[in-house]
Amino acid sequence: MTEQAAILVQPPEARLEPDAIGVAQDTVIGMASAAPAVSTALTLAALAAATAYAGGLIIVITAIPMLIIANSYRRLNLWNANCGASFEWVGRAINPYLGFLTGWLMVIGSIIGTLGPVVVLGPSILAIFGASATATWPNIVIGTTVILVMLIIAVAGIRLTARTQVALGVIEYLILIGFSLVGLAAVLGHHSGTFLVTRAWFSPHGIGGQGSLVAGFLIAVFMFTGWDGTIYVNEEVKHRRRNPGRAAIMAVTFIAILFIIAQIGLQGVVSPGKLQANSADALVYTASALGGPGWAKVMALALALSVTASTNCGIVLTARMIYGMASHRVLPPALANVSPRFATPVVASVTVGLLLIAATWAYLLTTTVAGAFNDVIAATGLLYATFYVLSALAAMTYYRRRIISSVRDFTTLGLLPAAAVVFLGWMTARSLQAASVSQVWSLAGILAAGVIAMITARLTLKSRFFQIPRESDPGRGAHSTRKKTATSAW
Repeated sequence: MTEQAAILVQPPEARLEPDAIGVAQDTVIGMASAAPAVSTALTLAALAAATAYAGGLIIVITAIPMLIIANSYRRLNLWNANCGASFEWVGRAINPYLGFLTGWLMVIGSIIGTLGPVVVLGPSILAIFGASATATWPNIVIGTTVILVMLIIAVAGIRLTARTQVALGVIEYLILIGFSLVGLAAVLGHHSGTFLVTRAWFSPHGIGGQGSLVAGFLIAVFMFTGWDGTIYVNEEVKHRRRNPGRAAIMAVTFIAILFIIAQIGLQGVVSPGKLQANSADALVYTASALGGPGWAKVMALALALSVTASTNCGIVLTARMIYGMASHRVLPPALANVSPRFATPVVASVTVGLLLIAATWAYLLTTTVAGAFNDVIAATGLLYATFYVLSALAAMTYYRRRIISSVRDFTTLGLLPAAAVVFLGWMTARSLQAASVSQVWSLAGILAAGVIAMITARLTLKSRFFQIPRESDPGRGAHSTRKKTATSAW
């Protein structure tokens, strides 16, 4: 390798605060990014209807490929731990142009994924105080205030962010688990108005064989998106190469448990007809059915905390993705600036915060814009599934020499990731078939904008990222040779 190429290969110097948070805090960040309470609220009724009450089993099955993808992230992070994550991994292992588009999908998916919960935050908070949930300006004030506060916390440092996430998460998860267990007890106790649990709840096709596996998987994949948030703060985690990947696997495991408990525990609290009639606020409605208006407000509090936590995560994680890309000049270099005082990417964080505020105002004030945003938000799961697939392919490509070195590596680095890629690819194809024309055009617009940004980075910003040579793990034999050489040198 030439000296120039060697310089190009070097990742940007880490300027964020190293060893600031531990693996437990990183796990909570990944869970908060997935927003368990909000995801459950959005999908409780839909998953029950799609799977004919077999949602718990569908979540279990969906968790398997997610764990496999998380393990691919873990292996890739052992190789190259930086905020760019899949942007770097795909770019260095497969192709830099594909790497840029992967990073673009990551950034857009994270911004849209953050916006979705923000626009439903106002009604949850207003419900706590018994106010009208449809008033426009109170919703705008609430959304803007929460974004600004979470932006300040994001800028102030990763330590404060982690402490905030733990505090919000503990309350949110206790409320969600508590109501789910109470709901399950009510259903198993055959309380009046509940829907009886049967063995069909735990069969692939649900009650009467009426459940749709495809529809159930589409919803479940959307529920899991966001666990990869543990990776984008890897430069600030203790043992930055090892712990973020471990945290990703734990985040997937814990949110799967939360989703299973909530789905099985709450879907039978009321009759199927009432659940579908109140699908827009299913969690609050089931909480009211269990304990009255007072307990409904407690559940609304859990939703508000979940949205608040995911908003903070959205700003923190997206800013670090942008920072990682801007460090290679594929985005404006100013976005890679780091505050000497707070050790955070302030410019990128403020940019993300302002984008979220502008999008929130546009969504709540303009019906046309709201419709367009809804189309994009509906396609968020597709964006995540796409860069999950690309990341798994990057792991297989980078570790290709190890795949044939042992049965274990063949299974963990080849067979299982390939199966996960096939599953998510199938889900993506079925999602596109079911998507409306406007949703397809929204996705096409996102991709077209990414291509324009890539051309700009290559020709105007003159990023050297597009010239980096491909990298791959040399395999077990090479590692053994180096070890023997080092031993003989000693």
